[in-house]
Amino acid sequence: MDWSLSKVIRIESGAVAISTNDLRALLGVYEIHDRNQTDELVELARAARQTSWWGRYRSDVTPQYLQYIEYEEAISVYREYSPFVVPGLFQTKDYATSLMRRLATHDDSEEQIITRVEIRMTRQQLLQREPSPILLAVIGEATIQHMLGERDVADGQIARLIELANRPNVTIELVPFGAGLRRGMFDPFIILEFPDPEDSDILFLESDVREFILSQDEAGEIAGYRELFEELRSSSLGPAGTLAYLENLGR
Repeated sequence: MDWSLSKVIRIESGAVAISTNDLRALLGVYEIHDRNQTDELVELARAARQTSWWGRYRSDVTPQYLQYIEYEEAISVYREYSPFVVPGLFQTKDYATSLMRRLATHDDSEEQIITRVEIRMTRQQLLQREPSPILLAVIGEATIQHMLGERDVADGQIARLIELANRPNVTIELVPFGAGLRRGMFDPFIILEFPDPEDSDILFLESDVREFILSQDEAGEIAGYRELFEELRSSSLGPAGTLAYLENLGR
C-alpha cells in the first residue's frame, strides 16, 4: 500500500477511520471481490467517517467511556443493576447535576460538571430511538432513599421513573431492604446486547477508580453476570410492585 507505519497503526487501533478509497484498495490486497460484501464494507467505512455526537467529548472523558457510549448507541437490549443511584439513562437533569456535584473532586471545575451532565442527557436520546431498545433496570431501595434526601430533585426524579416504568419497552424493578443480603448486591454493572446474534454481549463495570469493558466472554464472566441479574430480579418487588412503590412515594 506504500503507507507509513504510523498510518497503519492509527487505522488498526481505530484512532482514525479509513477512507473509502483506501478501503477499496485494501480489499483488492485481501482478494475480496464479492460485490455485495464490498458494497457493505464501503458503506460501513463511509458511516464511520461521519462525526458522532460523542466525538466532541474526547478530551472530557476516558477512552473507555467513549467506547461504552458507542456500544450503547447500537444496542437492542440493555440490562443494568444499580444499587445506590438512579441509572444514567433514567436520570433527570436536576438529579444528574446534583449527583455530579456530589461526586466531583476539588480538581473538577463547574464546566467539567456541566459537560458530564450534558453527556448523560444526550445519551438519553436512545430512549427516543426507533425501534426502541428493551431496557431492563434493577435498582436497590437505597437508590430511592438516597434520592429522598435531595428533596429539591426527588419529586421530579420519581415522576420520571413512573413515566418510564409505564413504557412498554422499559422494566424497572426495585430490590427492597427486606430482601436481605444477596450475592453481588453492592456492585453495579451493565450488560449490553445487540441485534446481530453474532455480536458478543458487552459487560461494563464502573467504579470511582476505573471503568472496565469486557467484550469477549471466553471465561463465561458475562454469562455469570447475566445469571446474577436474574437472581437480583427474583428478589425484587417485580415491575407492578415497583410501580406501586414509586406511585405511593409520589402521593
